[in-house]
Amino acid sequence: MHRKDSMYFQLLRLLIISAVVAGVNFLILDQVVGYVIDSYYYSLDYQKQKGEEYANKLQGYVNKNQLSSKDTKALTSWVKKQNIILVDIYKDDILVFSSEYPDEAIWEEEISANNYEWETYYTITFADGEAEVVVSGLYGYRAENYALIIELVVSFILFLLLVFVGIRKKMNYILQLGNEIEILEGGRLDYSVTIKGKDELAVLAEGLDAMRISFGEMIEQETRIVRENQKIVTEMSHDLRTPVTSILLYTELLKKEKYKDEDQLKEYIEKIEQKTYRMKQLTDHLFEYSLVTGNDEIRLESPEFFEVIFYDLFSEMCSYFQSKGFAVDFNIEWIEKKIQIYTPYVMRIMDNISSNIIKYADIEKPIVMRLLDDNRGIGFSVENEIKFQSERVESTQVGIQSINSMMKKMGGVCEIKKTAKSFAIELSFPI
Repeated sequence: MHRKDSMYFQLLRLLIISAVVAGVNFLILDQVVGYVIDSYYYSLDYQKQKGEEYANKLQGYVNKNQLSSKDTKALTSWVKKQNIILVDIYKDDILVFSSEYPDEAIWEEEISANNYEWETYYTITFADGEAEVVVSGLYGYRAENYALIIELVVSFILFLLLVFVGIRKKMNYILQLGNEIEILEGGRLDYSVTIKGKDELAVLAEGLDAMRISFGEMIEQETRIVRENQKIVTEMSHDLRTPVTSILLYTELLKKEKYKDEDQLKEYIEKIEQKTYRMKQLTDHLFEYSLVTGNDEIRLESPEFFEVIFYDLFSEMCSYFQSKGFAVDFNIEWIEKKIQIYTPYVMRIMDNISSNIIKYADIEKPIVMRLLDDNRGIGFSVENEIKFQSERVESTQVGIQSINSMMKKMGGVCEIKKTAKSFAIELSFPI
């Protein structure tokens, strides 16, 4: 995951964009509201109206308190109560009072009136005569303060809304993942987890979906193993029942001495021995199958050349076949490729192949062993002709399933090719 796709960077980007938008909104509002306030509160008509209003208030205050134009303390006190005005008093065109400098005796400096066109002069009658008064007010000051507060609040709310909308998308995705997890908890492992974006939540969703697939495959595999085990146990029970029945029959005959002569007695004993050996063979296969299909993990050995691993094993196998009267067509060339195996499994596989060939192969036909070298890996095949069986051939195929399970645990492939007259097993190990 790239750093720019991280939720931290997304949140930072969202905050910056929201702050910029809110700032632009504040500037626009400030310009618009400022223009409206200036147009209203600082127009000449409004200034003149408010000026007359405050001039009348000042005249009433002067009359009430019999003030002269030099009663600066009383005049300053009145101006302060008005909060938002400035007052200049001119007597004989000389400034005698200014609310900006209430504590200075500025009339001694004889500052004359400026008579600006935009200023309006009001005549106020003081105790010491008439004087010209200029009233200036920041009439829009309060409105500007209120407007500034409103602009800040609106911009901040806009900022919060933008951040909330951005975060809400992630929250909706989190809620969606929560609902999908509940669906998976309900057992619907075929339901795919929604993956959006490339951030941490997307990585989490990918992990959940991978876990869903893995868990489904594990359940499917366990179900298949249970089903196969049940099938094998059922078939094995049926196969065991036949030799057990025969053993009981011959035992009953021997017990009751129902045989003609010593030769028939030996015949019965040999059949009991054969059936007992058959039972032992079936139980050995079942025990081996239970071992290799367990959950125990194996550790593959270090990679080694194919020739080093199988040279002695093939030599022993060929010698064993020849000692039993079989001819061997050995067509394996040693190539310099390395594989990894688990020796106990390979030994069991070779033993299973050898015992099955001795039992079921036609001794009149050669055993063919060939090298396999393809995209599956490197390995070998063993092929033989099937001899005619007077008795039913083992139906459970436990030995073959054991070989298949051992090959899978070693990362290899086991493939069976069987016809009515021939049987071949191909084993490939990853290079």
